[in-house]
Amino acid sequence: MVPKTSLNDTLKKRFRDYKKWRDDLVVIIGNYHAWLQDQELIDGEDDLRIFELLKALESDKLKVAMVGEFSRGKTELINAIFFADYKQRLLPTEAGRTTMCPTELRYDENHPPSIQLLPIETRKTAETIAEYKRSPTSWATVSLELDDPKKMTQAFSEIVATKQVSPAEAQELGLYSAAIPGTGTTVRVPVWRHAIINYPHPLLKQGLVVIDTPGLNSLGSEPELTISMLPNAHVILFVLAADTGVTKSDLQVWQEHVCVARVESNKGCMVVLNKVDTLSDELRHEDAIVASISRQTQETAATLKVSKDQVVPVSAQQGLIGKIMYDEALVRKSRLPILEHKLSEEIIPAKQALLRDRVVQEIGGIIETTRATIDARFVAAKQELHELRNMRGKNKDVIQEMVKKVARDQEIYDQELKNVDSTRKALTRQVKMLLTFLSMSAFDKLIKKTRRDMKGSWTTYGLKEGMKTFFDGATQTMDKVYQQTDKIKGQVEAIYTQFHVEHGLTKIKQESFVLQPFVDELERLHKEAEVFRESTIMVMTEQHFVIKKFFIALVSRARQLFNDCNRAAGQWSRAIMAPVFAQINEHKLMVDQRFENLKKIHRSLDDLNGRIAFLEANNSKLEIQQQMADNVLAKINRPLPSNDQPDEPIAHVAGG
Repeated sequence: MVPKTSLNDTLKKRFRDYKKWRDDLVVIIGNYHAWLQDQELIDGEDDLRIFELLKALESDKLKVAMVGEFSRGKTELINAIFFADYKQRLLPTEAGRTTMCPTELRYDENHPPSIQLLPIETRKTAETIAEYKRSPTSWATVSLELDDPKKMTQAFSEIVATKQVSPAEAQELGLYSAAIPGTGTTVRVPVWRHAIINYPHPLLKQGLVVIDTPGLNSLGSEPELTISMLPNAHVILFVLAADTGVTKSDLQVWQEHVCVARVESNKGCMVVLNKVDTLSDELRHEDAIVASISRQTQETAATLKVSKDQVVPVSAQQGLIGKIMYDEALVRKSRLPILEHKLSEEIIPAKQALLRDRVVQEIGGIIETTRATIDARFVAAKQELHELRNMRGKNKDVIQEMVKKVARDQEIYDQELKNVDSTRKALTRQVKMLLTFLSMSAFDKLIKKTRRDMKGSWTTYGLKEGMKTFFDGATQTMDKVYQQTDKIKGQVEAIYTQFHVEHGLTKIKQESFVLQPFVDELERLHKEAEVFRESTIMVMTEQHFVIKKFFIALVSRARQLFNDCNRAAGQWSRAIMAPVFAQINEHKLMVDQRFENLKKIHRSLDDLNGRIAFLEANNSKLEIQQQMADNVLAKINRPLPSNDQPDEPIAHVAGG
């Protein structure tokens, strides 16, 4: 049985509020989806988009990465934040027992509590860790017995397990430079390449994922960490030791890994100055200790070129002991609650904003298309209602003239639709060309050319030439994408303007394709390649191995980037085209319906009052539908409540 938590209440509440907000979004969008289907306002493509968005929301995670050199207290910090309730350290932190492989802490209710371990021998293959995650049979599994802390500790000790191998074996694994001297002629290397802990902690159950990384040598020898895992983290906690300050290797980790992962903006990054308890002793006055901590904090901020507020001094050890001993004074002295508060007040709202932006981007276009369709129906219905009310008391000859006028309007509109059909086909070709630029087959051709330029050489020069080929080609592709999306937007705007002026269709602002995040990520990968090429790893004996692994990891990440960009471009093109063609088609239906209704009224004036009554009732229904679309858009934009603000209840979407 898992003990009750003793975490900082602010952090717990923020996560609880975040999860509730996310779960409410699922309910809101799910109800809206059902309403669209009931009103027959959605097609199969949008139906699939909403389904995929709901799945993404349900599996949403907030990833926090712990980064720093060996012996900086990263694992102790995790113990203090997450595992203090077990009254002992679960993750091993004693001297000589440091984290040897990247470790993820997460929770998946579909699997029992356990530790999955990827054998170090998999480094000999070309597969990335991400690819191995899709292959469960490659992992060893250790069960976690939650009711037995001793067995839990024993299970967690597997993460730091090492074994003795020959220098040749270590070189084949690409670990010789990072290996620990063994006995005789052997060296010690980690038993495992990667670990995933599935643990039912309250915060992990709410979607938090914590990544504990090894030190500099391991970061460099596992390029996927800096190419993929760290950039994909929503926040990086860079952990330093207060007694040493920023050492040369600390600065190297910061510059070569953290700054590159954050594209030098340091956004979503917090510096934890750990072990501040080492700055105090019984012979020093409290004021002197506080001044010493403040000075070290200021110097750390200056060295790393960040604001002082971004550096949080703590003692993970004091925080852990204080929580275990229920010593509130010691917990306060550890300053751990300050870190937890910053996480809750800065990181979680930032992640919520990112997720909200994605939801608005994914479903906002669908709502606008729905709103445009409803508006078109409303405008047509009001116009028809005005005409029919004016018909009261008129004879059939007057009505006959109106029938002829509407028939002429119908013919003109049908002719315009023929031109629209050819324009639609041209736009479809333009979109197909756009997606071809970003296709996997085009990307694989670029990779083939890159490999050819490297001429089978995994030397530094070969890497340099290969990277130049790769990034030049990728940049040229992004330039083509920008030009193509601009061209598509211009054509759609021309159609909008024509039908807005001639037929009064609702004018919706056309958004440009947001390409910059993909360009920025491509630039980050390029910089990572350059930093890696100039790093100390390049002078290590297993240079051939590391460069090859780096190239494989970089290509894998870049391929995913192109795939994501392809998907985003496809969604954008549909979102920008769907509203105009939906309105044009809706207007066609309204013109045809109006013509048929007038013919009926011409045949029998008795139909006039019945049609007027129908339109009056229908207009009320359309007003409700307009409010419904606006209500959903407002709800998905609603911010996360602040700590002192009570949660607003979520009404069923069908109720407005």
